Amino acid sequence: MELFTPGFGLVFWMFISFAVLFFVLWKFAWPVILDIVDKRADLIDKGVEYAQNAKEQLDKAQNEADKILAEARRREADILREADSLKTQIIEDARAEAKEQAKKEIDAAKLSIEQAKKEAEQSIRVEVGAIALAIAEKVVRKNMADDEAQAKLVNTLIDEIENQN
Repeated sequence: MELFTPGFGLVFWMFISFAVLFFVLWKFAWPVILDIVDKRADLIDKGVEYAQNAKEQLDKAQNEADKILAEARRREADILREADSLKTQIIEDARAEAKEQAKKEIDAAKLSIEQAKKEAEQSIRVEVGAIALAIAEKVVRKNMADDEAQAKLVNTLIDEIENQN
């Protein structure tokens, strides 16, 4: 049973050795350990602070990227709207120009038709006049062959001129 119950001397020397060991550790090792633990705590705090700063910077960068993306989308929409209005304007200009060109061609065709019509009427008048003169010449020759017919024609013409005046 002596193994389980230590003697007074052993307990005394164990206490002395524990006190010396405790004093040496408390004097030399404990400050170093506390200093290392403090440095480690500071390092961890700095790491946490760095991580928080990095997170804030990442959030700021994300917000900035979102703003830039929103601005790019807005510009894209503006460009598309402008392109659409430009397309519509170009189409309307082309239609107006085509209508104007068609009107010019129609007016030119009408003018050409009118000129051709006048030329045809003039040509017909000349031909009808020539035919009428030829017929009148033949009729007058036939009727003027007789002296009595000539006198009658002259009297009729004189009467008509008097009636007109």
